[in-house]
Amino acid sequence: MNVPNKITLCRIALSIILMILMIFPVEKVGIVFPEISIEGKFIMDSKYLICGVIFMIASLTDFIDGYLARKYNLVTDMGKVMDAIADKILVNGVLIIFAVIGWISVIVPLIIVCRDIAVDSIKMVAGSKNGAVAASKTGKLKTAFMMSGLTILFFYNLPFSLFGINKVAEVLIMIACILSVISGVEYYNKNKKYIINSK
Repeated sequence: MNVPNKITLCRIALSIILMILMIFPVEKVGIVFPEISIEGKFIMDSKYLICGVIFMIASLTDFIDGYLARKYNLVTDMGKVMDAIADKILVNGVLIIFAVIGWISVIVPLIIVCRDIAVDSIKMVAGSKNGAVAASKTGKLKTAFMMSGLTILFFYNLPFSLFGINKVAEVLIMIACILSVISGVEYYNKNKKYIINSK
């Protein structure tokens, strides 16, 4: 297994640790995360700040493994599959948990998960007919908005919340949702000939 694939595995491991930390009732086993007050304006649970750091590190590995794989010609089919799985575990898992605890609307993970299923299906059909499905600019832009929004959400909309602006993360995530739908339509339009002619 090459280095980029090992980094991808690390992202999967970090994603699992992150989700466990987010949902596990640590206080029941005697672990207490202190609350942090920022200028007396609001109180933050340090657990989510730690989760935010883990999320940022995991997100950074997504860039690193792709960069190394392309630079040193280490791109493999296994690596592509693992990378896609790692991304979905990280982003979709966090979205679902945030929806469950009420930080974002449940519509958000519903849209993202349904879009991912549709796009993955298109990729499989196109791939089986030797079609190439390159990542669209809209899809990359969607990822940038989503990662930024989730990171800011982990950190309680800082630094914007210090100035009374509390919905920056939510707006970025909603923009990502819209872009995800647009990119999904783009994937379909570029590959509908494979879908229409599939048997």
